Amino acid sequence: MLPTRKDFPEDFVFGAATSSYQIEGHGFGGAGRTHWDDFAATPGNVVGAEHGQIACDHYHRMDEDLDLLAALNVDAYRFSTSWARVMPDGTGAVNQDGLDFYDRLVDGLLERGIKPAATLYHWELPSALADQGGWRNRDIANWMADFTTAIMGRIGDRVWSAAPINEPWCVGWLSHFMGAHAPGLRDIRATARAMHHILLAHGTSIQAMRALGMKNLGAVCNLEWATPANDSEAAKQAAATYDAIYNRFFLSGMFKGKYPDQVLAGLEPHLPTGWQDDFPTIMSPVDWCGLNYYTRTLVDHDNGPWPHYTQSRGDLPKTYLEWEIYPKGLTDFLIRTQQDYTGDLPLYVTENGLALEDPIKNGTIDDQARIDFVSSHLTAVQDAIVAGAPVKGYFQWSLLDNYEWACGYAPRFGLVYVDFETLQRTPKSSYQALANAFAR
Repeated sequence: MLPTRKDFPEDFVFGAATSSYQIEGHGFGGAGRTHWDDFAATPGNVVGAEHGQIACDHYHRMDEDLDLLAALNVDAYRFSTSWARVMPDGTGAVNQDGLDFYDRLVDGLLERGIKPAATLYHWELPSALADQGGWRNRDIANWMADFTTAIMGRIGDRVWSAAPINEPWCVGWLSHFMGAHAPGLRDIRATARAMHHILLAHGTSIQAMRALGMKNLGAVCNLEWATPANDSEAAKQAAATYDAIYNRFFLSGMFKGKYPDQVLAGLEPHLPTGWQDDFPTIMSPVDWCGLNYYTRTLVDHDNGPWPHYTQSRGDLPKTYLEWEIYPKGLTDFLIRTQQDYTGDLPLYVTENGLALEDPIKNGTIDDQARIDFVSSHLTAVQDAIVAGAPVKGYFQWSLLDNYEWACGYAPRFGLVYVDFETLQRTPKSSYQALANAFAR
């Protein structure tokens, strides 16, 4: 049974989420080139060499999409701003068309009674900054502060909440160590510097927003539950290392002012000089913490170089992307985050969703599996609340089928089906189920 609004505290926030590059269409409105454009144009990086130049064409179809949000009965909408749309060269001149676009978006949400929840950076770094080293370059902390001031100087007076960087693990480790996302590096020195500078830029962005008088500022981290693949001590240690890199590094930096020993064992020789002195900025106070949660992984020891682990998937039901469905991990992360890092700060599930193939048949999409997924994870949130975690909201990923980065357009996460030939929107059965569940 799908939990409904009445099953949660009266002030609990229900929302949906998207990101700029994944839906807007980056070929419009004076947006500058990004390192994702470059990554996608390199053979072998993205399925079908697909890119975000048109995506869902949200840039031109904003009103239609905002009406879909309103009919979904959400309280809030988590969107991101494109750095390259606002500042095409990353620094310097501001693109007024970009500012105007986000201005209209925020006003359109408020007109429909929906709270705007902004994320400043969701991975589309301007190519001009990538040319200067991108996240490897310490100057990016100041570049990020300038971008923050430019966009939030325009919309910051009307957004309900704001967070600087979406999923720092993806920005740092996945993109610089594993090479799976732009800029596509496999370089331990680049990884160490990127991961540290991401946190430094988080802090300078928070400070820039405070200087504008903004409130309700937070951090958004993605977490993946790490389960030892067997009962051996080696597997347990490998899982602890994976957990430290993926789940604890960024939270520990933000809320404890230190990095886990398991991560320093590999990255410390490659961190920039004086990195320890940056924690006062990194720890700039926030008002809430958001967790993006999708799956778990099984971890075993590997005899190769650090980090000495290998991953696999178990026998739980899986998504289109072969991610295991493991709702208990969400409960455990919410409880652990409160106990180990955030204390009384409000927690939000800022992303949670299911990738399916979602074939359209006779003009309809029956995605009961997604309804079941949301039901099990909302129940997991309830369990965390009962255990004392101060969870204040849940955002479904995603409103629309969209550009799913290196996987292209095949995985569909949306509550609304998008025909990428005609761009027609068709609400799925999950959309109506959640509209009923979120209704007041």
